[in-house]
Amino acid sequence: MRRLVALRAFVRRFVSRFSSSLTRRIVFLNLGGLFALLVGFLYLNQFRQGLIDARIQSLATQAQIISAAIASSATVEADAITIDPEKLLKLAPGQSYGLEQESESGLEFSINPDRVGPLLRRLVSPTKTAARIYDRDGYLLLDSRSVAARSNILRNELPPPGQEEAPRWLEGLRNFFHGRFNTERLPLYKDIGVANGRLYPEVAAALDGQEKSLVRVNGLGETVVTVAEPIQRFRTVRGALLLSTRGGEIDDAIASERRAMVRIFLVSAAVMFLLSAALAGTIAEPIRRLAEAADRVRRGVKSRQEIPDFTGRNDEIGHLSGALRDMTRALFNRMEAIERFAADVAHELKNPLTSLRSAVETLPIARTDESRARLLEVIHHDVRRLDRLISDISDASRLDAELARGDRDPIDIAQLARGLVEVANQVERGDRVKARIAVEADPPGGARRPWLVLGHDSRLGQVLNNLIDNARTFSEPGGEVRVVLRRARERAGFEIVVDDDGPGVPAHALERIFERFYTDRPNQSFGQNSGLGLSISRQIVEAHGGTIHAENRVDDAGRTLGARFVVFLPAAA
Repeated sequence: MRRLVALRAFVRRFVSRFSSSLTRRIVFLNLGGLFALLVGFLYLNQFRQGLIDARIQSLATQAQIISAAIASSATVEADAITIDPEKLLKLAPGQSYGLEQESESGLEFSINPDRVGPLLRRLVSPTKTAARIYDRDGYLLLDSRSVAARSNILRNELPPPGQEEAPRWLEGLRNFFHGRFNTERLPLYKDIGVANGRLYPEVAAALDGQEKSLVRVNGLGETVVTVAEPIQRFRTVRGALLLSTRGGEIDDAIASERRAMVRIFLVSAAVMFLLSAALAGTIAEPIRRLAEAADRVRRGVKSRQEIPDFTGRNDEIGHLSGALRDMTRALFNRMEAIERFAADVAHELKNPLTSLRSAVETLPIARTDESRARLLEVIHHDVRRLDRLISDISDASRLDAELARGDRDPIDIAQLARGLVEVANQVERGDRVKARIAVEADPPGGARRPWLVLGHDSRLGQVLNNLIDNARTFSEPGGEVRVVLRRARERAGFEIVVDDDGPGVPAHALERIFERFYTDRPNQSFGQNSGLGLSISRQIVEAHGGTIHAENRVDDAGRTLGARFVVFLPAAA
């Protein structure tokens, strides 16, 4: 029972895995390439032609040996006729001596069948080759397939009685394995039986003293190789020897070789299938899990969803997993930030609205002009505060989108800082506080390097304006705000330092001052500032890949000399 349950679980996993389109594509593409390689081997290799050439060479050598043996021991005695030696010496190379020219008594000079039979059986039987011997007139003297040495009764293999014709697809498959697709271009071989051997072109050539071979196909489509060799004695043609392969001998060898290829293909295909399935499991399954997790995030489930962690893989899926995790984390952080921002906005707007509502409700029942004037002043103050809050909230809400959509350009931060300090000094605020800027010079002997950063000049200018205005606010009348631009010591970038001579920042508020709507200005009336300036400045700086922090300047005795804000911006690459 347990085995059955385990088998069903394995089948379900197997089916679920291959339900993936990506898995099927990987498996089919790998197997398709392997199948194309097999077809290329079967159709383009030279095994068949090489086998035929080797068989022709083998038959030719065998025919030369057999014909020489027959000529030396199985021909009629040479003294039965008279040969003119002078004519024999005058023969050209390859030219045969015609016995009929010298036979005065009409004696037919040929081959002794009694000697040929035993010799032929000893030489041909081990090779399983069909041999036929023709006399010089082309008549069949002996066939190795005969039941008796001197009989003309031939023994040929016939198909089993009542055998039905195989279906076309089965015949095509058999032809594929036997390599018979290209045999239609070969001439047809027909067994002529006891007819005159000159019907075979190779036998006719052999009786003329020339060796010849042919490749043909029989009626079954099987390849047959024949080689005819003249039987000569003293350069006189006594007959011809015809050797032929049995039908299907070469095709069986080709089929064996192709079956071996197919077996190798099947084993390779099984291995390729398993490897492809394993590869698909390492690709398709993680991608499926990532897609399902991303879909759960899209549906907006209540709990915070975690993307599967594949960052341990040093490949594209690991990079994709890391990117999706970072994106999801940023998305949830952004959603939480929006929720906090909405809560903070609601809280900050509720205070002036509550004050405004109380003043409006109280105004009709005020009894004196002085009370009504104070109420109207409160109303005006709350309206200005609301206007300021709405403007700052609007600016903060569209800041991210503006920074994300806008293109970053190289900015000369030194030139930008000088221009902002000059503008700040031209604005008369009644506190007589002046701003002064100092740009650190390059080391002596060093090349003058530009002060370039990549970013949005208007937003970086907004940061510097916020810091300078904030420093002027906390400075005493007639004080000074110092702006220093220097190259960072440990990082490739620049530092902008803004110092004032004010009371400094309380230790507990060094980080809180960068929170939204936080303000700590003891010397100013409530509601004069929205508390978004430093929060927006940090948001802009971090969007440019930099940092911003606050610290207090102290003397040797530990007394606070003023506040310092340090902004780091990376240099343009």
